[in-house]
Amino acid sequence: MADTGYMARKTVADIVASADVEEGRHLSKTLGATSITAMGIGAIIGAGIFVLTGTAAAQFAGPAITLSFVLGGIACAFVGLCYSELAAMLPVCGSSYTYTYATLGEIFAWIIGWDLILEYAMGAATVAVGWSGYIVSLLRNVGIDIPPTLAAAPGTVVKLADGSTVTGVINLPAVLIIAILTTLLVMGTKESARLNNVMVAIKLTVVVAFIAIGLFFIKPEHWHPFIPANTGQFGSFGMSGILRGSAVVFFAFIGFDAVSTAAQEARQPQRDMPIGILGSLIICTVLYILVAGVLTGLVAYPELNVPDPIAKGVDAIGVTWFSILIKIGALSGLTTVILVLLYGQSRIFFTMSQDGLLPHFFSRVHLRLHTPYLSQILIGTVVAIVAALTPIGVLGEMVSIGTLFAFVLVCGAVLYLRRSDSEATRPFRAPGVPVVPVLGILFCLLLMVGLPLVTWLRLVVWLVIGMTIYLSYGRNHSVLRHPERKRT
Repeated sequence: MADTGYMARKTVADIVASADVEEGRHLSKTLGATSITAMGIGAIIGAGIFVLTGTAAAQFAGPAITLSFVLGGIACAFVGLCYSELAAMLPVCGSSYTYTYATLGEIFAWIIGWDLILEYAMGAATVAVGWSGYIVSLLRNVGIDIPPTLAAAPGTVVKLADGSTVTGVINLPAVLIIAILTTLLVMGTKESARLNNVMVAIKLTVVVAFIAIGLFFIKPEHWHPFIPANTGQFGSFGMSGILRGSAVVFFAFIGFDAVSTAAQEARQPQRDMPIGILGSLIICTVLYILVAGVLTGLVAYPELNVPDPIAKGVDAIGVTWFSILIKIGALSGLTTVILVLLYGQSRIFFTMSQDGLLPHFFSRVHLRLHTPYLSQILIGTVVAIVAALTPIGVLGEMVSIGTLFAFVLVCGAVLYLRRSDSEATRPFRAPGVPVVPVLGILFCLLLMVGLPLVTWLRLVVWLVIGMTIYLSYGRNHSVLRHPERKRT
């Protein structure tokens, strides 16, 4: 008889069996600590450092944005250890949605699945806005000017070279890149491991080159005061500004959760996973601190409120060829990030649709292309509209609060499962439970507190919309609760 409760859970055996049917194989344990660390660096270094660092420095933290990165890295360390335990409990690859379904139950799986839209779809929109800034800057280097009113969201004030300002109308370059990548995904273009490795190498080269060359052009006076005085408003510089800045640049750490799913492939998960997660987080945090330090040393922080801060920094160096190379590298990295986020969102919807929680529309596959084309087109359309009309600050804060909320649930799940399923097999056990998950929850909540009330209200509205869909559709069509409705 089907479980009709909201806490209905998939069994680990069912998920493993399903994965074996789809993959026809078991994962081999071939990854050591070094491989996991390298994987972590590749997953973490991404859009955040190229897109949101300038906004956070200009509006909230000033040169102390470096401390914001330290705080974000600490929070991720605790969450990463918890994430690894959950991922290792299921010997299959999959998102937090999949193994939450098997541990906490359907309603929590729905909440995380719905919340992940903020990380994937809104994340893609955020990166697209950053991509727009870099392409406009690159084209300007080669003598092509795109009207700023057509490359910024409505209400966004853009400062021109002569000191005057104009207000954005629509961000067309962001729409263009979303449209191109959505078309590629619909046609069946897949990101190969080799392409991904090339993109990771390009991203790392851009970051290291920016640090190495930028160091010689720093103006130390730009670092004073290091922590600008608070303006009298919470989150506007001062210590509270560091906190809010950390919540915004937390976007730069998104991706480390993907490393946690490698737990089932680690040769010695109890040893290799902590080394891989903490090692990659430490290395990336150091790189982020150096990038932020160089950036705020090259450009006075009030001038960094742009979607392409690294471009602003290399332009300040005044070496045109270097500026062009850095921007091309940044565009390459950002393009891959958008592609992965759009792809990931469609696959989460596909899985939720297969489980009956979303309409069959989202799992309909094209007979020739073998892609969830309708879902991909819908996602691309919505993301393009959001990227065209929403300021990058709003997008970044929504991505951060959505991801932080999901991480709170992940840490809470570890606490819950240590009591409810204490005998379950755990290839990797998070050390220091309950201290580590509790600290993970507290740090994530601390960063969430640093975000403005309006961002919290947007999150609440988003979750209410999600629960309305679940209660009106998902629970009535759940395959787990109504096996006779299983989709093929």
